[in-house]
Amino acid sequence: MNTPVPPRVHWHKSTHSGAHESNCVEIADFDDHIAIRDSKSPHTGHIALTRQAFATLLTNLTAKP
Repeated sequence: MNTPVPPRVHWHKSTHSGAHESNCVEIADFDDHIAIRDSKSPHTGHIALTRQAFATLLTNLTAKP
């Protein structure tokens, strides 16, 4: 879902993204959503998840197999 992000939203680069790594993401907190975008290509858009969906995503990404 690519919902409009207000122009003054502050994007935060992931602390897991190194200075010279090519896999970087940024997140922004706005209204009741968390937006995620590629830090190398911010003009290509973003996805927006509800806070609950974002929490579920993080839980699934950090779960050990």
